[in-house]
Amino acid sequence: MSNQLKRNPIDAILQKHSPLILDGALATELETHGCDLNDPLWSARVLLEKPEAIEKVHADYFRAGADCAITASYQATVDGFRKRGIEKPEALELIKKTVTLAKQARDDFWKDDKGNSNRPKPIVAGSVGPYGAYLADGSEYVGNYGVSDQHLADFHFPRIQALVEAGADLLAFETIPSLQEAKVLASLLKEFPDTCAWLSFSLKDGETISDGTGIEECTRVFNDDEQIAAIGVNCAPIISAKEAIIVLSRNTDKPIIVYPNSGETYNAETKTWHGEEACSAFDEQSGIWYEAGARIIGGCCRTDPGHIEALVKRWR
Repeated sequence: MSNQLKRNPIDAILQKHSPLILDGALATELETHGCDLNDPLWSARVLLEKPEAIEKVHADYFRAGADCAITASYQATVDGFRKRGIEKPEALELIKKTVTLAKQARDDFWKDDKGNSNRPKPIVAGSVGPYGAYLADGSEYVGNYGVSDQHLADFHFPRIQALVEAGADLLAFETIPSLQEAKVLASLLKEFPDTCAWLSFSLKDGETISDGTGIEECTRVFNDDEQIAAIGVNCAPIISAKEAIIVLSRNTDKPIIVYPNSGETYNAETKTWHGEEACSAFDEQSGIWYEAGARIIGGCCRTDPGHIEALVKRWR
């Protein structure tokens, strides 16, 4: 990274602690705490109704050993809140609140943790979910929105600005299904030259992202972008993760990030999960991912603090 980019917390952690351990699912973990997420706002609904539950889940992951919390802003957007009668100023404050909740949980944990000398101080990544998440129709797993670059830029910019202003350590461009959207996000990041982001795609299979673009091509596009601090995949089946990491490792020197789902498959029409859970072997799978080249590892949907704790026990 050049001296122009002042903050790259990923590199700072990886220099002393590898792999960097992410947290696990936020939304599906909130459901276990009694939160109803059957709403187009998904986990952002909890910001309105029970924000203390979000802070508690963040704290649980920090206690499990996570080095990074991902904020509850995946589906928190100005457009989404407007549909609920919440105008832009309040929507932006709610988006900023996702950072405040994660930072408060981090700071309270760090102050009380007695064994923190053997781990890095955790960081907070501001989640920037795809346009398809706002549509709430499963299109984050397809990516062919049929909208212009300008439309995507206008949609994403207010949230990115709010997350940066709230003090997120970095941004998480996550579950991105299309190369078009990834390019738009990377271009918007130029407006914040001191901020970096990781870029993680949703997958069609082990060699292509959801819109059908090859992972190799996606990697080449962002290899020289200093503000993209890591590249990888998330919200993908475990079975595809290793293959995707191998492709990534052949085509980039950036840290590779992977945080797949539990092993089950999501049905966007019924909003239910099906199939066999593979979380019991999550820590074992992480060894395969690390060997293949991953250096940032965590869990996405249907993973929980127990699975992150298992990762920490394996690697620390």
